Amino acid sequence: MDTVTLSLVFLGVLLLLYASGIPVALAMGLASVLMMLAPFGPAFNPAIISNELFYGLNSFGLLALPFYLFLGRIMNKSGLTEVLFDFAGSFVSQMRGGIAFVNIVASILFSGMSGLATADAAGLGRVEYTSMRNRGYDKDFSLGLTGASATIGPIIPPSVPLIIYGVLAEESVGALFLGGVLPGLLLGAVLMAFVFILVRIRGYERGEPFDLQTSIQSFLKAIPALAIPVIIIGGILQGYFTATEAGAMAVLYAVLVATVYGDLTMNELVIELRDSTVETFSLTIIISMATIYGLVALQMRIPMLLADTITAISSDPTVVMLLFMVLFLVVGTFMNVTPSLIILVPILLPVSQTVGIDPIHLGVLMVLTLTFGLVTPPFGVILFVLEKVTDADLEDTIRGIAPFYIPMLITLLLIAVVPDIVTYIPYELMGG
Repeated sequence: MDTVTLSLVFLGVLLLLYASGIPVALAMGLASVLMMLAPFGPAFNPAIISNELFYGLNSFGLLALPFYLFLGRIMNKSGLTEVLFDFAGSFVSQMRGGIAFVNIVASILFSGMSGLATADAAGLGRVEYTSMRNRGYDKDFSLGLTGASATIGPIIPPSVPLIIYGVLAEESVGALFLGGVLPGLLLGAVLMAFVFILVRIRGYERGEPFDLQTSIQSFLKAIPALAIPVIIIGGILQGYFTATEAGAMAVLYAVLVATVYGDLTMNELVIELRDSTVETFSLTIIISMATIYGLVALQMRIPMLLADTITAISSDPTVVMLLFMVLFLVVGTFMNVTPSLIILVPILLPVSQTVGIDPIHLGVLMVLTLTFGLVTPPFGVILFVLEKVTDADLEDTIRGIAPFYIPMLITLLLIAVVPDIVTYIPYELMGG
């Protein structure tokens, strides 16, 4: 059997298993083992399976996962999300359509603590949607903006998907975090420009007058929460912590703050710790299975085949990045971010290296593009989260988010064709 046919069979088996409802970790592991045992597959010693399972988890960067997952849960449970929302509102709510801008600013602030789009949509999203509806904003506009702003979460550090990419690509998680700062702010700015136009078309009025005393009070109350991204990014930049150690310090600080404020009981802390442990275990199993999957894909020369196919179209890095972007958009529509990363990174990283694409640039664009899949039907997780935490049905949510694909795609194109948006900060501050 030739390489092309063998590769298609391998990918087909994986997709068939995944589509049949088998969890992605088992689907990858089972597809890999089947190809090892198949008479037409590459020759393997079955003993390597245990070695590769261990190797896939033998990464210091992977230790960051449980800390940032736990941090996002504490933020939502302790009420710090509402504090951030009030702080954002005190400064921009007086603008025409002000509460819509508050939605975006609050998501930017919260993204510096949670690292997950679903955490933003489930926790802060409920507050954002309710506040907009209470002030007379249309349901579709409120839903669409809340879903779109949640996609900022996995880009501005900390970011769980960027940690996973860093482990798979063997890149610095700290550099990836810094690479996500400007793209995340750019997405927020483009969303604000889009909202600026929409609120005038729809005739929304100005919000409450600016009150300096209220703004100062809300700022003072938000200082403990705002200190979390300072601890993470400041600690990394100053060389005090690695990204993993910064996550541990942020968790310790958040627990102390939530306990002192009286918003987090010991029983709730134990429950959140348990749930984040389960979530961490699920992700690590997927990553370990991905190591075997990547090894089999390499032995079957899938990365080389894909590289030859793409470079036959063009060897220009910008053109290749645009081709990747289209691929990520399609894949993200049908698969969640984590399994998509785990499947695509081992295959596409060699291709990107062949044409000279910066791995930090690739990682940030890949995470952001796949995250947009969370707000696209038929399997967009954020769509289902918003349906659950609001009074809207799925049809309302899809209809509301559709116009916001425009600013999201504009942001993607800018990041794809201007690598410096991603690479400037990490190279300037860390030397790459």
